[in-house]
Amino acid sequence: MGETATSEPTGPSRTAIDTALRSIMSDVLALDPEQVAEFDGDTGLFGHLPELDSMAVATLLTEMEDRLDIIIEDDDVDGEMLETYGALLAFAEAKVIEG
Repeated sequence: MGETATSEPTGPSRTAIDTALRSIMSDVLALDPEQVAEFDGDTGLFGHLPELDSMAVATLLTEMEDRLDIIIEDDDVDGEMLETYGALLAFAEAKVIEG
């Protein structure tokens, strides 16, 4: 028949994950939501945002687990996933789909 409005029955859409991740970053790093809204795939994170230090990374990952209902193993965490917003979003999407 016809396609439904939700083309991804397996979980949240990319937009929903993106929105949640931006909210997490704003809350955890105490960044202005307008600043986070301007992040694109190439926006640098770790080493580029002074707010994202090693302590903040742990809090960020914990919040991602809680709010996105995912499990992040120690082996999952590497410098590449935290290099840019796009890399972190792709990581979150893969975890949600894997979930």
